[in-house]
Amino acid sequence: MDDGTKLVIGAGDAYEIPPGHDAWVPGDEPWDSVEFSSAHAFGLSPDELGERVLATILFSDIVDSTALLERLGDHAWAGLLHEHNVRIRAAIDRFRGREIGSAGDGFLALFDGAARAVRAAAAMDPAVADLGLRVRVGIHTSEVEIVGGQARGVGVHAAARVASLAGPGDVLVSGTTRDLLDGSGLSLESRGEHELKGLSGARPIFALRR
Repeated sequence: MDDGTKLVIGAGDAYEIPPGHDAWVPGDEPWDSVEFSSAHAFGLSPDELGERVLATILFSDIVDSTALLERLGDHAWAGLLHEHNVRIRAAIDRFRGREIGSAGDGFLALFDGAARAVRAAAAMDPAVADLGLRVRVGIHTSEVEIVGGQARGVGVHAAARVASLAGPGDVLVSGTTRDLLDGSGLSLESRGEHELKGLSGARPIFALRR
């Protein structure tokens, strides 16, 4: 090796040799080997490698959660939040979503279809109404990178920005997601064009009609 390291490889050995080396075969025996390109990544799962997939990204959160926490206190809020989480997860599961994360009072989930994501979102606010909670949801469709079970990329930030525009009970979708809903039977209305923080250009936003 360039750093002076030496290694003798014998019959039946498995090996990995990084770049920066010289090699030769001692003796008269022929050298036969099976080699894998990108061997350092062989056998790793797609999550470990980093996988880009097309997905519809859903962000949900509880409206005015800080005020509710202050009014109810930590113990009562923890019980309420637990029940909220159970019901929101049920909506995600029902429409074949994949929960990626939950932080505080919100969820991030990925769906393999725009209509399924919107239908899951539509079920969320009614599911927690009897708890005295209101939920808002933002949805965007984009390629995302899955690394270590976490979703990354501009599309994730865009979905979060769409959610930040929503009010109590709103399900807002980006123009990209809206285009994928043709023929779904879901009715949407325009909420105009909005500058999404950190993203260039005004983007059309649509709301689900109940």
